[in-house]
Amino acid sequence: MDSVLSKLPKQTDPNVLIGFDTADDAGVYRLTDDLALVQTVDFFTPIVDDPFTFGQIAAANSLSDIYAMGGRPISALSIVGFPNSGTDVRILERILRGGLAKMQEAGCAVIGGHSIGDEEMKFGYAVTGVIHPKRILANSGARAGDRLILSKRIGTGVISTAVKQGAASEESVNASIASMSALNRAAGEAALEFEVHAATDVTGFGLLGHAREMAAASRVSLTLDHRQVDFLPGALEDSRRGFLPGGLNRNIEFLSGCVEFAEGIAEEVRNLLFDPQTSGGLLLSAAAGDAPRLLERLAERGVFAKAVGEVIPKTSPLLRVL
Repeated sequence: MDSVLSKLPKQTDPNVLIGFDTADDAGVYRLTDDLALVQTVDFFTPIVDDPFTFGQIAAANSLSDIYAMGGRPISALSIVGFPNSGTDVRILERILRGGLAKMQEAGCAVIGGHSIGDEEMKFGYAVTGVIHPKRILANSGARAGDRLILSKRIGTGVISTAVKQGAASEESVNASIASMSALNRAAGEAALEFEVHAATDVTGFGLLGHAREMAAASRVSLTLDHRQVDFLPGALEDSRRGFLPGGLNRNIEFLSGCVEFAEGIAEEVRNLLFDPQTSGGLLLSAAAGDAPRLLERLAERGVFAKAVGEVIPKTSPLLRVL
């Protein structure tokens, strides 16, 4: 997609504060000196069996880009692909109910949507939020000396793959669903209380892929301490047993030449750092002096968060895993 977008003409509207040319999480359009819209869209095929839960996860995932930018979601439009025949329409009702429940939790109004006939079920939202033009948490603001904070455990991709093979444990499935269903609202709001210079949410490109985007956009390099990255229960074992999603291998290929690993890091750990996440946490680049207080605030708000690395001046490769 980057290779296609890079060939499109640059936009000249001065009110477009963040467009598609920066590979950021959402676009931002200024309305006044004090108000801007932040907009995003996301949808995908079912990753769990229960329709209501799928709807919740899809909604949380769609909202995540708004929180990653420092915005507050206000409205959403649903996007539905559903078979015209042969599938019980009550399944769609349950999906929509799950999504609506999560949107209501976020204080975001669902005001409409669009559906098409599709043999492969799909669901998600286009979400609009509001943001102050001078308080945007873009992915391009990381500064050397910042600490990197991650607000969720990782491993949803390998666990979902194990589920498809009937090999995932009940504990890992429940932990993964709880993580994917959890809003990034508290993490995004807490970030605005401190000196956070950049943010992104960790989704399909995995932790290393989204870290690479932040590093490239900010013209810095990042170091990550694999010992500080926490994985969901069962994720290491599933990775060790080879339950690797196709997206994981694509992420490895995409990041070839961008990542250097210290000796002795086990392959199952390396794989999880590339693992594509669904509704993953926020990766925050916070000023060193504010990072401890931000971690305390996140804990107070019930957010699992760890300091996982730091920002350094630009070197080659962009990412180093210690």
